[in-house]
Amino acid sequence: MTRQCKPAPIALADAVLVAAVFWTAAGGAWAQVPGLVEAAVGEAADAGLRAAPVAAENPIPTKDLWSIIQDGGLLMIPIAFCSLILVAFVFERTISLRRGRVIPKPFVTRLMRQISDGELDRDRALELCVENGSPVADVLAGAIRKWGRPAVEVEQAVIDAGERTTNGLRRYLRVFNGVATVSPLLGLLGTVVGMIRAFNAIATADAMGRPELLASGISQALLTTAAGLTVAIPALILYMYFVSRVDRLIIDIDALGQQLVNTISAEELQDKSRKPQTSKSRRSSRHESAA
Repeated sequence: MTRQCKPAPIALADAVLVAAVFWTAAGGAWAQVPGLVEAAVGEAADAGLRAAPVAAENPIPTKDLWSIIQDGGLLMIPIAFCSLILVAFVFERTISLRRGRVIPKPFVTRLMRQISDGELDRDRALELCVENGSPVADVLAGAIRKWGRPAVEVEQAVIDAGERTTNGLRRYLRVFNGVATVSPLLGLLGTVVGMIRAFNAIATADAMGRPELLASGISQALLTTAAGLTVAIPALILYMYFVSRVDRLIIDIDALGQQLVNTISAEELQDKSRKPQTSKSRRSSRHESAA
């Protein structure tokens, strides 16, 4: 049988020596604990005093518009100016592109009916269009000036007048496109300026351990970006809406102009003049046969 080896017992002197060393070291450590605790409590208190006002005084403003503009920096001024321009031209285009103003239905219906029935001559019809002054009246007046000419000439007059009217209807639409383009660029520039401020704070101070030094630059970057997008997105939507509205009005004006071409062109007037002669000849032939 093999005998199990047991560890040799530690000598009493060695045990006493180890215990003495342990207690000496422990005693020194415990002696330093009160100082360390007091220092930690003091640093925590100082950090709390420093951090609490920062969280309370310097959040990113989201409720007060004036605070947002102030914290966003100087670039918030041109963005706010773009928003004012956008609102002003929205009201202007909404009023100017009303269907009742561009294509007044009572005037168009009465004019087309009277011309078709032969109740108006060239001079009187042109006078009515000039007095009305609406965009559709300008197009119809261009066609009426070519009264009795071939259909190609009358149609070309409608096209020329329609181009001038189209330019008038599309006036100021570039403003919406410009605001939709410039506003996000201003917001991007504000973002770059804010990030430069944040990196300057890191470079000139020990800002890695003090986020409050970075908050100003990052806040400016985020606010200008949000402001630029807030102005640009509605501007782009309104631009697309007004462009489609102008296109619909132009299609309707072109249809009315084509209808007038088919009424006052030389070919149509000749057909109208032939019909009464044909009817008169038929009536005379019937009268002679009856006699």
